[in-house]
Amino acid sequence: MAGHMQNLPDGERCDWLRLYRCGSIGPASFFRLIARFGSASRAIEALPDLLRRPLQIPSRAAAERELDDLARLGGRLITAGDAAFPEALRASGQTPLIMVLGNAVILDSDAVAIVGARNASLAGCRLARGLAGDLAASGLTVVSGLARGIDRAAHEGALPGPTVAVVAGGVDVVYPAEHRDLHRRLADEGCVLSEMPPGCQPTAAHFPRRNRLIAGLSLGVVVVEAALQSGSLITARQALDQGRELFAVPGSPQDPRSRGPNALLRQGAVLTESAADVLDALQPMRRRPGSIPAAMTTPALPVDGPPEHELVVKCLGTTPVTVDEIVRQCQLSPAVVSMVLLDLELAGRLERRSGNLVSLLS
Repeated sequence: MAGHMQNLPDGERCDWLRLYRCGSIGPASFFRLIARFGSASRAIEALPDLLRRPLQIPSRAAAERELDDLARLGGRLITAGDAAFPEALRASGQTPLIMVLGNAVILDSDAVAIVGARNASLAGCRLARGLAGDLAASGLTVVSGLARGIDRAAHEGALPGPTVAVVAGGVDVVYPAEHRDLHRRLADEGCVLSEMPPGCQPTAAHFPRRNRLIAGLSLGVVVVEAALQSGSLITARQALDQGRELFAVPGSPQDPRSRGPNALLRQGAVLTESAADVLDALQPMRRRPGSIPAAMTTPALPVDGPPEHELVVKCLGTTPVTVDEIVRQCQLSPAVVSMVLLDLELAGRLERRSGNLVSLLS
């Protein structure tokens, strides 16, 4: 249970930040390194011997400056090793740490995301605003991405109830600029959350990470309006990958902004016309308190020798295969295969794909 967890010591929390700021280390690699070495500090010490290419590890001074910048804003760093880390996000394994500005307590309540088109119709914004207000009044926290259109309407509709803005840049960076007043209100009455350092300007590469966090924080994701090729549908796919419920608001087939939700409905999303549709579908769902990524509970493992590496590499190619297939073919334990794959990933030789697929980089 989160309530029985102890917080990380300040020095180890700083090392978590240093390890996660290493360029090629994503959430999956991070948790495997923690499982393998037992702490971020020991993982950092071991990285030079693990890697076959240079890797810039941020200094402790650089990490402390980042934490000081966050503290000056009134924000805080919360890691998956801290009791205050949101349980839904912990269970999803999407990130080891978050930067938070505002009321972090609401992060651990049941939440639903509302996302959609930036160039949303007036009717779409009105529906999103009403939907968010009704869901917030029913005790759910509304999560969105602080973008124009549907996202803005969702945050505005939820306030003064609980609402969380997951942003692609630093928690202090207002994007788009016209959302300055809304950003300030969210920081005062709700919560602004990001993985990125304070002052970081959002880039295109940051938005998929933001979308993963939106889905990870939520029991379900509601798509109001979205084109077929849009960030909202990426969030929807992330929701499905993470086992979240998916909701879609139907629209006219003549409106390109309805093609995304209509396509989701054909694929089995819950048809959503009001908050009652969302509440009915989520009623039987219960989060698993205390559930954490398997990588966080796996004991540290010894470094595997060359024979195991050779066996695993022989099973790999540029065509993706599942990790289960490798385990069966190599007749090695899943733990050993996992550690060999981690070595390959850190060496820049392995690519991980959705569906637990891996392949060698050509």
